[in-house]
Order: sequence, then C-alpha cells, then structure tokens
Amino acid sequence: MATPSPREDRPAAAVLIMAAAVFLFTLIDTSAKWLIMAGIPALQVVFSRYAGAFLTALVVFIPQGGLREFHSNRPWIQLIRALALLCSTIFNFLALTYLPITLTIALFFAIPIVTTLLSIPILGEKVGLRRFMAVVAGFIGVLVIVQPWGAEFHWAIFLSIGALSAASIYFVLTRLLAGTDNNSTSQLWSSGVATLALAPFALNDTVWPADGLTMFIFLFIGFIGGVSHILATMAYRFAPASTVAPVVYVQVLYATAVGYLVFNNLPTVWTALGTGIIIASGIYIWQRERVRGVAPN
Repeated sequence: MATPSPREDRPAAAVLIMAAAVFLFTLIDTSAKWLIMAGIPALQVVFSRYAGAFLTALVVFIPQGGLREFHSNRPWIQLIRALALLCSTIFNFLALTYLPITLTIALFFAIPIVTTLLSIPILGEKVGLRRFMAVVAGFIGVLVIVQPWGAEFHWAIFLSIGALSAASIYFVLTRLLAGTDNNSTSQLWSSGVATLALAPFALNDTVWPADGLTMFIFLFIGFIGGVSHILATMAYRFAPASTVAPVVYVQVLYATAVGYLVFNNLPTVWTALGTGIIIASGIYIWQRERVRGVAPN
C-alpha cells in the first residue's frame, strides 16, 4: 500500500477544487436523468457510471503503486462501504426517473445530519444537545421538502430517502477507514466492487443509446464520476474538512441552473425552504464538529 500524500495548507485552492468536484457531481445526476429519459435502463446507467470510474481509477492509481493499491487492511469494511455507495447510486438514479433533480439533490444535503446519528452506534461518538437539536431541525427541513401530507407527494421520494440513508452509511464507513487504507485503495474498491456486481445484469440484453449525444453521455458519465471523487479527495488534502465540506452547498445553484436549462423545471417554494433549513443545520453540525476537533469525511 502506497504512502498517503501529505496534507497541504492551500484553502483557496481547496475551495475552488471542491466547487469543481461538486459541479461534476451535479453533472453525474444530470447525465443519469438524461440517459434514463432516453430509454437506457437505470441499472445499465449505474454500471456505466462505475465502470468508467473504475477505469479512471486504474489509469490514475495503478501506475503509481501497482496492484498493491488493491490491498486493504479492512477488506470487509471496504466491501460493505462499496455496496452502500452502489445502493445509494441505484436508488438515486431510480428516483431521478420520477423526481426533479433539484428535489433529489436537496435531500442529499441531509447527509451530515444522518451521518451524525449513525456515528453514534457505528463510531461510538457522543452527540450533545445542541448538535441533536440541529439534527431535529434538519429532519424538519426534510419533511418540508417531502411534504408527506401534501397531494403532490410521490412514492419515489422513498427511493431518494433510501439513497440518502445508504450514502450516509458510506460516509460513516469512510470515517471508520480513515488512517487505515489509502484513498487510492478506497476508490478502487468502491468502483471495482460496483462494476463486478452489476456486470452480469448490465451486460445482459444491453440497450445502446440511439443517438450520438446520448452515446457520448453514456460513455462519459463514468469518467465524470472518477474525476469528481479524485478532485474532492484533493480538496480535503489542501484544507481541513471544516473549510471544504460546506462548499457542497453550492450544488443548490448548480442544480437549479441545470434543472432549468436542461429539464425546464425549477425548485418549488417548499423545496427551497426545506433546503435552506437543511443547509443551516448541516453547517451548524460541521461547525460543532470543528470545535470538538472531529473532521467529517
């Protein structure tokens, strides 16, 4: 296993790199929704996303450290982590079949909130009263977005909640692996396990894109996925999590712009209000963890 790259003090570069990574995250969801609307099965889209990311990881990491980059000190945790990320992507891409991208991304902003709760049984962390109240406020924001009492409630929201839950497990397990495995090992496992798991299903009775643009997006989505995670990791190497993590909320602007320009929809008033509540509670949680000296991954 290769020696981890040393941390650097470059906060401005970290913010810019993370903003670029978040933009690519938005492009992943946009591409997935476009492909599914074009008639490509969701599982096939997920496979393309991870197969491309796996190839990107192989090209970037294997020349540096060889096959030993696959070596993990906690392989079972890596396997569960990879499967959690895969489940999150499957649920999210299925949700995008029915829901606006602004809504699905808004719910993902609750990841710090769910991660805080999961860190209690999995990591043994203690959550004080103020952080717990921030968690409660965040869930109120989720309810404002979901509106289970409203006439426009769609059952596919449960897919987004499943994606949120699985992604939160992924991030908690990423914390658990901190200092145990290199980023290269984690990225090779997360993309490789997903690729191997989906290959028998995705390659059976393949549906190919019908036009050049859709084919380009189909082939490019995995590369976007691989580069986005590499950039995000680089940002965390250039600055502490308390500086980098809140940058993900710029995705509100990206998702709104893409939702309007590509799919001709805008977030509802309730989605905007709920997103604001979730962002405020998430930033407070990050601030409290910074004060306590706990760096979320």
